[in-house]
Amino acid sequence: MTTDASARAIKPELLRTYTEDFNKDRANLIAADAAVSAGVLKAATDYRGVRALPRDFSIELKQGSITNQERSGRCWMFASLNTLRYELMHRWNLEDFEFSETYLFFWDAMEKSNTYLENVLRTLDEPTDSRLFEAINWGPSDDGGWWQMFAALVNKYGLVPKSAYPESENSRNSDDFKQYLNSKLREFAAELRRRSAAGAGEDELRTLKDEYMGTVYRICAVSLGEPPEKFDFFARTKDDDEDKKGEACKCKAEADADGKAESCKCEDKSDAKACKCDKNKDKTGKDERPQIREIGITPLEFYKKYVPVDVNDFATLANAPLKNRPFNRRYRIRFSANVVEAGDMEFVNVPLDVFKKAALDQLTAGHLIWFACDCTQFALRKDGFFDQSVVRVDQLFGTEFTGDKAHGLEYGDSPSNHAMTFTGVNLGEDGKPNRWKVENSWGKDAGKDGYYVMSDAWFDRYVTELIIRKEYLDDATRALLTTEPVEIDPWQPLTRRCR
Repeated sequence: MTTDASARAIKPELLRTYTEDFNKDRANLIAADAAVSAGVLKAATDYRGVRALPRDFSIELKQGSITNQERSGRCWMFASLNTLRYELMHRWNLEDFEFSETYLFFWDAMEKSNTYLENVLRTLDEPTDSRLFEAINWGPSDDGGWWQMFAALVNKYGLVPKSAYPESENSRNSDDFKQYLNSKLREFAAELRRRSAAGAGEDELRTLKDEYMGTVYRICAVSLGEPPEKFDFFARTKDDDEDKKGEACKCKAEADADGKAESCKCEDKSDAKACKCDKNKDKTGKDERPQIREIGITPLEFYKKYVPVDVNDFATLANAPLKNRPFNRRYRIRFSANVVEAGDMEFVNVPLDVFKKAALDQLTAGHLIWFACDCTQFALRKDGFFDQSVVRVDQLFGTEFTGDKAHGLEYGDSPSNHAMTFTGVNLGEDGKPNRWKVENSWGKDAGKDGYYVMSDAWFDRYVTELIIRKEYLDDATRALLTTEPVEIDPWQPLTRRCR
């Protein structure tokens, strides 16, 4: 390659050609007027693409109210808790429920801080400008994560309802809290490396690390408040009668003293008002719905008693068509743990047909799916669309965007950066999916009441990870979970945490 600076510069005569070509094309002038006035995404929105993605789905799961991670990078945690609360709500017949995201956020900050300092001790001989140490040092206790990080926290600390540990200013908007926590952690790292260079042994350094973790706890507790060791839980189950308005009155008689049920004389009445049995006499405003009450329950007890699924019964599937990541292999990402003793993150890389079938099987069986994607590509955040046929930046700019999934991962153009849940899918006449319903964690004002619609083509291109219950994996994929993993470095594709 030439080293002549003039050969590398933008030439004035070329600039004149560029502007002449731009101005003689009417489409460029119209596109510029629209984009400058309304912004690129609005100017590129294609109404035909919008109409092609209606918001009805042949398979749709009933979820609770939309959650909101606000100005924090906790999407992976919200999506994980949304997956579990769906199971809890339907197991216990609750109208709505939300776990405390702040509870796990506290312990995630503690665990990531501890793991960072342990990783510093593991790499004392690494220069600070080495690629490995830079990867470790990039975000000592950043907000991002994966499902397996969530599972590690739940296994160790359990879960609590939101009422037991509500949101705080620093969980809603985490930048300041995490900025100073990370600054302090890097100071600790520098001191550990200095002491090691001066001859301190492992026991001395680890004792110092334990002292440092006391400061970390103080920063977390000041920012978020201390997490509860025990709490009280109260909930009312749904009133089934509310779901049966307009149906025949089918009153259930109380059991007699011997445990034998008496027949209701009004069972065949078509109008609830006509029912004369005791259940409908002397109605008051008192809430008679059954109650769930727990006094002084621990977070681990709450998780084991009320959550009807085990977080360890899920597997991470990836669809990454990369030459250096052959399909049907198990991979482990070095230095990726949040809870140090839980081990590093793992995934199984599978072809798209296997990947998609697992998602369809789980949704069809009535279970939500945690997934990760690049939420910025061909997406309308406000209106709630993920589809290249809706966001026609190709028409706006007059150029095709031809990169495929492998290109997006290899060149860092479309890494996984956000986690959400699938709550529905629409199957066409051929039985194949053509659009997916997505529950987001950006509040009810984003998308359509908090939900997005995703085209199947967008799924194929930008969805890279699924969390699937092992029972919905085919035998060949399930067998891969016990094979020896191939280790990959923490700066390679599929290693970025969702935020």
